[in-house]
This record gives sequence, C-alpha cells and structure tokens, in this order.
Amino acid sequence: VQLVESGGGLVQPGGSLRLSCAASGFTFSSYVMRWFRQAPGKERELVAAISNAGGGTVYADSVKGRFTISGDNAKNTVYLQMNSLMPEDTAIYYCCAWALKPKPTYWGQGTQVTVSS
Repeated sequence: VQLVESGGGLVQPGGSLRLSCAASGFTFSSYVMRWFRQAPGKERELVAAISNAGGGTVYADSVKGRFTISGDNAKNTVYLQMNSLMPEDTAIYYCCAWALKPKPTYWGQGTQVTVSS
C-alpha cells in the first residue's frame, strides 16, 4: 500500500499550489480520501475530504472557498487545489485513506507547503 504526495513547495501569499496523492495497493474507490495538515507546534487538522464512491466533499472552515479537493478514480489519485494561500496555511500536508472498520487507515509521508514572501 502506498500514498505518495507531491506538489508541495514554497509559494508567496496569494499564490496557488496543487497537491496530488497517488494511491496504490488498495481499493481506492471504497475509501474516503482526506487531506490533513500539521503546522509546527500544532495538532494535525483535517483540511478536506472526498468520498471516492459518491463524490461528496467536506472542508475545514479555514479553507472553504480557497481550497478544492477532487479525485480521479481512474488514476487512483486525489488532488488538493489551494488558492489564495496565506502564511497560516504553512504546514506539512498529509494524504489519508479512510474507510469503515475493519478496513485499515493509510497515510502518506507528507509534503511541505510554505507560504512566505
């Protein structure tokens, strides 16, 4: 099983990034895909989620209207389009695959996003 994130980097405030999470080794369409982030000294927080089965999405209030989560079941990939980035978006972003028990939860290794001028 693998979740491989990419697309992080350094961007100026107001800029955009698109994160990708390529999944393999499990039935992608059966899972809810989530993006979490963790800033230094803070707890990991849920940013956005999408159901691969129905396409429903949820967002943290702090990113609503700026971030968009999407998935491509044919490519087993989930994306996080991040626009109007702010310094407080700086964090390590993690991809997570979740399903009801007894299915296990899977995590990626994380990708750093830094928003700074």
